[in-house]
Amino acid sequence: MDRIRITGGRPLEGTIPISGAKNATLPLMIASLLTEDTLILENVPHLADVVQLQRILNNHGVDVMLSGKRAGDGEHAGQTVKISAASIVDTTAPYELVSKMRASFWIIAPLLARMGEAKVSLPGGCAIGTRPVDLLIMAMEQLGATVDIDSGYAVARAPNGLRGGEINFPKVTVGGTHVAIMAAALAQGTTVIDNAAQEPEVKDLADCLIKMGAKIAGAGTSHIEIEGVSRLGPARHNVVPDRIETGTYAMAVAMTGGDVMLQGARPELLQSTLDVLEQVGAKVTVTNEGVRVARNGSGLQPVEVTTEPFPGFPTDMQAQLMALMTKAKGTSRITETIFENRFMHVQELARLGAKISLDGQSAMIEGVDRLRGAPVMATDLRASVSLVIAALAAEGETVVNRVYHLDRGFERLEEKLSACGGLVERVSG
Repeated sequence: MDRIRITGGRPLEGTIPISGAKNATLPLMIASLLTEDTLILENVPHLADVVQLQRILNNHGVDVMLSGKRAGDGEHAGQTVKISAASIVDTTAPYELVSKMRASFWIIAPLLARMGEAKVSLPGGCAIGTRPVDLLIMAMEQLGATVDIDSGYAVARAPNGLRGGEINFPKVTVGGTHVAIMAAALAQGTTVIDNAAQEPEVKDLADCLIKMGAKIAGAGTSHIEIEGVSRLGPARHNVVPDRIETGTYAMAVAMTGGDVMLQGARPELLQSTLDVLEQVGAKVTVTNEGVRVARNGSGLQPVEVTTEPFPGFPTDMQAQLMALMTKAKGTSRITETIFENRFMHVQELARLGAKISLDGQSAMIEGVDRLRGAPVMATDLRASVSLVIAALAAEGETVVNRVYHLDRGFERLEEKLSACGGLVERVSG
């Protein structure tokens, strides 16, 4: 099993190209099931989750063709993926495939909308709490589907097609909003979604569906209206840049000092994160090339942050900020409101010398003068990269085990950091 070995103490300087967003790519690939025509996605990242979703789509008879960078593209240019679901041969998504990735459950929506039925295993994925699918099921029921849970599977039926309806989510849900948009795109009549997730990845899905012929208004706000159409056609779409990857590398620069251009980053996708970085003491500059982050070696300032749905501070940046605050001059407080059980990285950060105490949903981080390298264990995707950030500033050598978590969401992380002076290498076996 691969590990990543990091020797800390070096500032990051140079350019890091930002990849396409994993959290946008997955629903976009799933949306290909809504049409018989070919969907072409550009700027798709090389990630384990993308490969796994390809396997799931193949199981339904979907042809997925991946091609690498084109002449003139940069070293880390994304893939172009051509997806053709001309004929769906199976509407069952088995446990052995769906259990490996939570987002794969979302295929229930396009299968139901196009085929009138779907049988999808209840999902697996990261161990960061229950993350139930009840709101996703509620959304489909509001559009006229019947959904039964049978032996660990959600069995959805709409033999006469879905029909428009009103979906009012009791709490913000990104997955539920993705599912509702995809299901409503082919439903008969108009669907209204209230308290919809406003994340950029939701808008990216809607933008792609509009190119395919969907009639969607309000995506990116809490109120979305969708007029169903009878069929969707082909489209070509460029995946939005990854705001979580952007924020993660920005935190790494702030942690180590230095000066890095995050090439291709779009600041409007993570303004709350950039605001926090400036409070901490980093300098953030927006240019035509992307977002430049610098810190001249002055001390990090403590902050108080609460995770919130977009446009608030993202839960997917919580672990990275916690790592950064282990070196702040004072005590920081981070409150997690989105997922329970998302503080599993605390004990691993403590192995590096961090002083963190937990009080319910809040973590108090008392900054320390020095972190020291140690072997640590990744527990989930975002927690694993927080260990990398801490290790970059720790004295001596840190070995991060279970890096398959990193491979799910960060494209060529060790290469990107090494190119900016970080002593980061992958160790096989």
